[in-house]
Amino acid sequence: MPGGPELLIIVFIILLLFGAKKLPELSRAIGKSLGEFKKGQKEGGEPDKELDEAEKKEISSPAEKSGKSE
Repeated sequence: MPGGPELLIIVFIILLLFGAKKLPELSRAIGKSLGEFKKGQKEGGEPDKELDEAEKKEISSPAEKSGKSE
């Protein structure tokens, strides 16, 4: 993990690249993106039980059919 002097150098380089006027816009956009990402993780993190049950039926059905035909 970078220490104090390294962080100052990184901040200085960012200021040179983007300028002082663009930094608030950039940080706002990054904050919104992270918020949307976390929101999506919470919503998408819970698997649907109905889909899991349907997938289990689909997986077991072909195996049963192939077993009966032999």
